[in-house]
Amino acid sequence: MVAAESKVSKTEVAKVISDTFDAISKALEMGERVIVVGFGAFVVSERKEQTGRNPKTGEATLLPAARVPKFRAGKGLKDVVSGVK
Repeated sequence: MVAAESKVSKTEVAKVISDTFDAISKALEMGERVIVVGFGAFVVSERKEQTGRNPKTGEATLLPAARVPKFRAGKGLKDVVSGVK
């Protein structure tokens, strides 16, 4: 869709999109917040250690603390999805 809308080759669009996601990943790896105005924000969250269950056996297991990526939709994206103009 991006290639058709921008009249740029699919190869060039794929490269730009890939580079964009690489840049977002690197920023998150460094603990930075990435804001795309009108779309949303990518952030890194600290998840605490918690107890989980193995769905096959029902056995309790300890899930270690971890850094996890999260996305928070911005107002513009929320409005588009909900049909508000």
